[in-house]
Amino acid sequence: MMVMRARPLGRTGLAVTPLCVGTGELGDMMGVYGYAVPEDRAIATVRRALDGPITFLDTSNGYGNGVSERRVGVALRAAGGLPDGYVLATKVDPDETGDFSGSRVRASFDESCERLGIKRLQLLYLHDPERMPFSDGVAPGGPVDVMRQLVAEGLVEHLGVAGGPVDLLRRYLDTGAFEVVITHNRWTLLDRSAGPLLDYCASAGIAVVNGAPFGGGILAKGPQADPRYAYRPAGAAVLDRATRIEAACRRHGVPLAAAALQFSLREPRITSTIVGMSRPERIDQTVELAALPTPEALWEELAGLEAPEETWLR
Repeated sequence: MMVMRARPLGRTGLAVTPLCVGTGELGDMMGVYGYAVPEDRAIATVRRALDGPITFLDTSNGYGNGVSERRVGVALRAAGGLPDGYVLATKVDPDETGDFSGSRVRASFDESCERLGIKRLQLLYLHDPERMPFSDGVAPGGPVDVMRQLVAEGLVEHLGVAGGPVDLLRRYLDTGAFEVVITHNRWTLLDRSAGPLLDYCASAGIAVVNGAPFGGGILAKGPQADPRYAYRPAGAAVLDRATRIEAACRRHGVPLAAAALQFSLREPRITSTIVGMSRPERIDQTVELAALPTPEALWEELAGLEAPEETWLR
């Protein structure tokens, strides 16, 4: 299918599909998503993902304190390993005490490899570095330093940084350590916070992976069914714009979820878009949404319907 043709991931030499399978939901994080995913269904979801046409999967040490990675690892072993041409990414996280030191980064990497059943990682992200002072992150022997060491030792091929605050991500990218960045909830039909980051990455040859194109659900289910944005209650202005966006989509006969997903997919500064999957059938459903014909008139109507700038996450 044309929409799933792999493309270069920045300057890494890796090639990834425009869609990436997110596995946060598979970590049983009730506090974030509000529901649990049974183990057999989680493993079946990953097994389906490994069959294609999406060839990019994202997980993290911290998703459910390792539950997501463990389930991904079970599926990988059942499938006989990572398929040729498939890219698997994970992330380093602090431990339950909040320790995000260099030694913790090394331990996080080791834990991930054991759970996933993989000795060498293609892509490893520093996850949510807003959880520590920037000075700690870049200190000698700190997280960034240890991640560079993992590359030098041949244990990791490429490094990325994944987080929220756009200005902080830019500071980490300025270190020169990272070839990929994940931004989430900040480039959607409702929020354009990541615009300056996308411009910077395009000029620097850094690949952008966009997470949470549905804003956590409001741009998939609609503001009445899910009146939250970025996993918290949405304000009145955001709900108003979401309602107007949903109405525009309805007038053009396009599902809200298709427009929200394609808004990210059609952005040339974004290499791949992460969509969380909690059921095997979501793989095919998401690919169908990505390929659904969408009239240019809808995009013209949606232009300017993003939420007021003062509501953006930054």
